[in-house]
Amino acid sequence: MIYDKIDNLDTYAGLSDNIRLSLKWLYDVKPDVEKGVYEINPHVKAVVSEYTTKVINDNGYEAHRNYIDIQYLISGEEVVCCLPLEYLNEIKAYNKDIDAAFLVEAGIKPQELLLGNRYFTILYPQDGHMPQLCVNRPEVVKKVVVKVRIGE
Repeated sequence: MIYDKIDNLDTYAGLSDNIRLSLKWLYDVKPDVEKGVYEINPHVKAVVSEYTTKVINDNGYEAHRNYIDIQYLISGEEVVCCLPLEYLNEIKAYNKDIDAAFLVEAGIKPQELLLGNRYFTILYPQDGHMPQLCVNRPEVVKKVVVKVRIGE
């Protein structure tokens, strides 16, 4: 897991060309970008969505095998809880069609990341994460999740 301000994107340029390209896309994205899916290259896509954050995310934590998530809020704020997979219990088995397994906490307090105000997070397959949580009260947010295919 990486958590930082998008202004520091050059720090992560050496991780991979696709991550560098993804962070640059996020740095340049305009607030009025339309909801939808944007192909950045054949191995990277950005998904722009709007939704209302929640007090409780009924889906629990999610984890991916084939994609790295880079999560960034264009407007609003949300909390993303994170735990290594070893501290989570699976409640819905991995589904390759959606590249996700769903999990719940196993008694360990999670790391809470505050997204918004130009902060982003990079979440790897070993990082269970529960997004869409409200900071103080539910609010409408606009978010980009960039999906970076692993191994490309």
